[in-house]
Amino acid sequence: MASAEELAVRRSVRAMLTDLDPARPVLVACSGGADSLALAAALAAVAVRDGRTAGAVTVDHGLQDGSAVRARTVAGMLVTFGLDPVEAVHVPVRSGPRGPEGEARAARYGALDAAAERHRAEAVLLGHTRDDQAETVLLGLARGSGARSLAGMAPVTGRYRRPLLGLDRDTVRAAVPADVKPWDDPHNADPAYARARVRHRLLPALEAELGPGVVAALSRTADLLRADADALDGWAESAMTEARVPEAESTSHLVALDLGVVHRLPLAVRLRVLRRAAIEAGSPPTDLTAAHVFRVDELITEWRGQRGIDLPGGIRAARSGGLITVGRHRPPLGGTARQ
Repeated sequence: MASAEELAVRRSVRAMLTDLDPARPVLVACSGGADSLALAAALAAVAVRDGRTAGAVTVDHGLQDGSAVRARTVAGMLVTFGLDPVEAVHVPVRSGPRGPEGEARAARYGALDAAAERHRAEAVLLGHTRDDQAETVLLGLARGSGARSLAGMAPVTGRYRRPLLGLDRDTVRAAVPADVKPWDDPHNADPAYARARVRHRLLPALEAELGPGVVAALSRTADLLRADADALDGWAESAMTEARVPEAESTSHLVALDLGVVHRLPLAVRLRVLRRAAIEAGSPPTDLTAAHVFRVDELITEWRGQRGIDLPGGIRAARSGGLITVGRHRPPLGGTARQ
């Protein structure tokens, strides 16, 4: 008989699948850790009951000795759960501007996307818990991030779904089948990683000083901020459409915005419009910081005849003739703002 924790995880998984086509497969990403193993076991049980095809993917980055053997062992466990297809994919991590953690994450999602395409999977389930959400919010606070970052991880992002965000880590780990031994990734306890320090030092200190419930409170904060960020992003999308001056966009990578329209926007919306313009013009979103966007905003609110603002990716923002232009090419010397 399934335990209360196993039933809780299964209910969360089933609720996350209700809108999906039962004829198309669902995959689960499983590292072999307790959270993803509990999720994989729950998906297997739900799939059998609901007549759904469910498979799994485990990704080996080759970063630790014996990782290839461990990946095959994890794949074997997933097969015993009844999941099919099951893949163990080796994806090496290359050096890059995002650092080891960022490059590993990008490589992992690339492998999961490829597996989903191969099997025509409608969704890929990820094992992030409420505790992971709280850690993400604290990391965003430490970076001085905006509402979108503090909103944490969304339950659904494209094909990726996180059914366990409403459950705490202890509940999820208690749902691992009794005959299965999870793998504890040593990186999760390595103080060299910021998330590990948040998990093992900061959150316990907050719970000790402020009392229990900090994790749940941070998770609720993420939910509230996500709703706010979604509303502001929608407003910014409409505002950017209104502010664009297509006839002044002389190249395919130049974005021209009516200065008067943009100036009237509230700061929270205006910054989003300027960030969208920079990204559309070619500035890499991972390199474009809030400080960059605030400097572009100074072209609107603190105009002193500045020549322009250089942005990542060889992009330049400038003010000229009633326009804010963002692009790789020299902005027009003159222009006419819409009345």
